[in-house]
Amino acid sequence: MRISEILRAKGGDVATIAPHESVRRLLALLAEHNIGAVVVSSDHNTIEGIVSERDIVRRLGEQGAELLDAPVSTIMTTPVRTCAPTDDVDGLRGIMTEHRIRHLPVVRDGSLVGIVSIGDVVKSTIAELETEREQLVDYIKR
Repeated sequence: MRISEILRAKGGDVATIAPHESVRRLLALLAEHNIGAVVVSSDHNTIEGIVSERDIVRRLGEQGAELLDAPVSTIMTTPVRTCAPTDDVDGLRGIMTEHRIRHLPVVRDGSLVGIVSIGDVVKSTIAELETEREQLVDYIKR
């Protein structure tokens, strides 16, 4: 299965935030969209960084409440690993596991076109396994 198939099912909407916005605004965005990561982008097209819930929690432990008014650029992860719509889900699963990454922005021709989470990857894997199981059961019944 390709990443493009996951995006076709879930859509290509990506929550972004400008690097100068506050961590407090970032938290509101995460809650508003019920998501675990936001791409940092000044133009909603190019990727400057990414910030996950994990990044926020770690930095809060170090810096305390004053972090809430700091710009997102101070806690974003760079460089950002990305994938392409033509990439294979199996390969992506390996990358996410090996590098302990939960979210990967999807880029086509240098432009942000979606984001894939580990949950999306697991869901697609389960769907593939279920399809294979159904085919095997059907084959055995014949």
